[in-house]
Amino acid sequence: MSNHDATASNLDALNQWVLEVAQLTHPDRIQWCDGSDAENDALIAQMLADGTLIKLNEQTHPDSYLHRSHPDDVARVEHLTFVCTKDRDDAGPNNHWMAPDAARQQMKSLFDGCMKGRTLYVVPYCMGPIDSPLSRCGVEITDSPYVVANMRIMTRMGAAALARIEREGSFVKGLHSTGELDPDRRFIMHFPEDLEIQSFGSGYGGNALLGKKCHALRIASHQARQEGWLAEHMLILGIENPQGETHYIAAAFPSACGKTNLAMLIPPEGYRKDGWKITTIGDDICWMRPGADGRLYAINPEAGFFGVAPGTSEKSNPNALASIQQNTIFTNVAVTDDNQPWWEGLDTRVPVTDWKGKPFDAASKQPAAHPNSRFTVSAKECPSYSPHAEDAQGVPISAIVFGGRRASLVPLVFEARDWTHGVLVGAAMGSETTAAATGAVGVMRRDPMAMKPFCGYNFADYFSHWLSFDKAGAKLPKIFHVNWFRKGDGGDFLWPGFGDNMRVLEWMLKRVDGKAGSVETPIGHLPKAEDINLDGVELTAEAREKLFGYDRAGWTAEFEHIGEYLQEYGERMPERLVDERKRITR
Repeated sequence: MSNHDATASNLDALNQWVLEVAQLTHPDRIQWCDGSDAENDALIAQMLADGTLIKLNEQTHPDSYLHRSHPDDVARVEHLTFVCTKDRDDAGPNNHWMAPDAARQQMKSLFDGCMKGRTLYVVPYCMGPIDSPLSRCGVEITDSPYVVANMRIMTRMGAAALARIEREGSFVKGLHSTGELDPDRRFIMHFPEDLEIQSFGSGYGGNALLGKKCHALRIASHQARQEGWLAEHMLILGIENPQGETHYIAAAFPSACGKTNLAMLIPPEGYRKDGWKITTIGDDICWMRPGADGRLYAINPEAGFFGVAPGTSEKSNPNALASIQQNTIFTNVAVTDDNQPWWEGLDTRVPVTDWKGKPFDAASKQPAAHPNSRFTVSAKECPSYSPHAEDAQGVPISAIVFGGRRASLVPLVFEARDWTHGVLVGAAMGSETTAAATGAVGVMRRDPMAMKPFCGYNFADYFSHWLSFDKAGAKLPKIFHVNWFRKGDGGDFLWPGFGDNMRVLEWMLKRVDGKAGSVETPIGHLPKAEDINLDGVELTAEAREKLFGYDRAGWTAEFEHIGEYLQEYGERMPERLVDERKRITR
């Protein structure tokens, strides 16, 4: 078969699928999206006309818009998200499972006729730089122009992606409809063995932008295991030292735990004067693959930021704030009297309209912006955007960092002894829940590698896959754990956080280069307070003790809980991890 014939047959498969979906959903029209400015302008005009978008202040926020979602459709719905594998154990206890045939039948009944009176949009996209061998393509079929506009920002969407699909033939199929936005008719189904996603009844980003969590993590983690790479819920940042050397760090934190803040960190003034610089590759997802030299190389499969608005301010994240001054879609934020977007933590102004579009009553004690309100913006709008973000080969990773919200026990930073210990550190990660998912906030739960809602297969197999990278010739990154959220007895945070987290990153890089000391403890290498540059940071005696100390009794209890947690995965749990936990507690 000639290349031309192969390309034609690859497109035939896509055309056939689109035809089958159209026959099921009965749209009024079909639009193949090319990602052009003209197409986007027409979609925006259409959404302004029907009220899907509201134009914001053109002087302060040019080409920026507000979208208000249905009040019952404001976050990921983990309890309605399923992984549909033939063998239930392949999905694992970390996922809700449904038999593929039953799931398809259920979704078919929901999709039947659901696009009557609507347009079916065909959205070809590439996750990762368009010419990178690490990238993977997908096609999302949706009836939401809001989804199309967001996918254009979040992925490399349109003609170039379609051309790559024509060449390669392989793509992830994503079918989405907002349906009636009925919470009782809302499901997100993943079929990893068929590289397919079906999502019905939600317009919220994590449920509807199928390139994001659904493809880039749940389906990609399955692909990565089969193909020998890692798809992770991690930011990627570059740190350039005064000598002009750049190290890259990948870091995993649960949603709304400061990932975007760290990815766009601005070093303290003293560091900036000395010549330290931070560059941003990505703030949410990282795909890593071993290179020819044995190091792990990473790309950010996304092209934009879908960031949490509340708490984003000039103090917490000036780079994020600068990124969203133009060409931004805001979702579920409040609005000021001069039609600017507003959220809690931004400044002292009082908005006039809340996230539901109703007059804001400051006395009601209700937040004006939804706690999980979002902004969607191209990564290229970020002042710290890395010139290497589009490198086809990716960037080499020097350190992997795990972290969560822990008010007690867990110190500011520690380094794992080796790769196996580091995988255990990631597997045992715990964090207090936030508003990014439905359910109670502030509850401690295990969230291995920040992947609990996103790993597309059995966690025990996932841990085994991580362990498999430790082999002859591998030059693996050092693994660290951080906790910016340690509190004192009075309930206040003990570490200033934000830009001062640079001080912890510097210690990590010195450890990578063999230039910093540490204290050996059962949980790993801890810095002494003097190992970290604390110039200008005033820490109380309590802060020094709790941020840099090791609580033997507390950790003994913690490791008991970790052991119980690992047992939940049964016989598939790798012995190396079980033995590592026992070794630490001996």
